[in-house]
Amino acid sequence: MLRKVTATRYVAPLREGGSLPGLCEADDLGTYVVKFHGAGQGRRVLVAEVLAAHLAGALGLAVPELVVAAVDPVIGRGEPDEEVQDLLLRSPGENLGMDFLPGALSFDPAVDPVDPGWAARVLWFDAFVLNVDRSWRNPNSLWWGARPWLIDHGASLYFHHDWPRAAASTDRPLRHAEDHLLLRAAAPVTDVAGRCAAALSPDVLRAAVDEVPDGWLEDEPGFDSVEDLRSAYLDWFTARLAGPTWVSELARVQAEVPRG
Repeated sequence: MLRKVTATRYVAPLREGGSLPGLCEADDLGTYVVKFHGAGQGRRVLVAEVLAAHLAGALGLAVPELVVAAVDPVIGRGEPDEEVQDLLLRSPGENLGMDFLPGALSFDPAVDPVDPGWAARVLWFDAFVLNVDRSWRNPNSLWWGARPWLIDHGASLYFHHDWPRAAASTDRPLRHAEDHLLLRAAAPVTDVAGRCAAALSPDVLRAAVDEVPDGWLEDEPGFDSVEDLRSAYLDWFTARLAGPTWVSELARVQAEVPRG
């Protein structure tokens, strides 16, 4: 289960993302980048963050710690931006916090050291969770502590914005794979595909869906209970692992571009 903290101070908005996350201090003396359930796509973005981070960790990919951040909108009373004030008012209670990595720089594979096997695992992972948001334009990766970290997976698992059509996406190739940040730096994705799939065992998948707080899964249209929704995510992941086409298509795209 995710640790729970209470946000005690709203420090500053982070305007790089469309969801307007904010930098907050918490009662454990930590500082977190907080994504709010009242923003943009709502709670589904927070769900995607938790699921993707858990699966990335199972593949040995570094992600900052995630926490459940309890927010009282009063912490933003000193923030002059009305947009921020409105967002906090729409987001009382449990939100998602990501450990802030002070001094981190945007990861650049043209400058920072890249292990081809690691890059191939990231490529496979992003294709698995349908993450279209790790490109040269928007790396969503940080260099900190002499290693790369993966961040911002809210755009992943976009099928859950249209559950009636979710089954059609279980073998869907990664969109815009040719633009992926690590496509040219990665070893052949077929070299790691088997090990990556084996690492996402049924127990790992179950633990991932169980880690999402109940409150972010409640009242989803088309589902009678939170457990039914958890089962739907689990079924999608299981079907995704069983479908070979998306891996083959990713390998084809990778083979068409020069490495380096």
